[in-house]
Amino acid sequence: MTYVIGLPCVDVKDRACVEECPVDCIYEGERSLYIHPEECVDCGACEPVCPVEAIYYEDDLPDEQQDFLRINTEFFDDLGSPGGAARLGPTHKDPPEVAALPPQGE
Repeated sequence: MTYVIGLPCVDVKDRACVEECPVDCIYEGERSLYIHPEECVDCGACEPVCPVEAIYYEDDLPDEQQDFLRINTEFFDDLGSPGGAARLGPTHKDPPEVAALPPQGE
């Protein structure tokens, strides 16, 4: 995995990153977006367009958000590699840690 979407995305899901991604590897959960670790080509186009600065290069992930590396990966355990987020559409699910978070931004 190269890029990770962290906590600032939860309950925001702005989708500017989705529009910018040239390989369609940013998938939508119920409360957050997730970057597919095998489909991402490490171009970095998503990072600067995120209005809440939720996208980090794996090595730059803040210490307090290190769990999101695992969370992003686990999101795809059941999905596998669908071959594009647009084809799949919203999944209406999140990993348990994200689903259990209190509402963000309120």
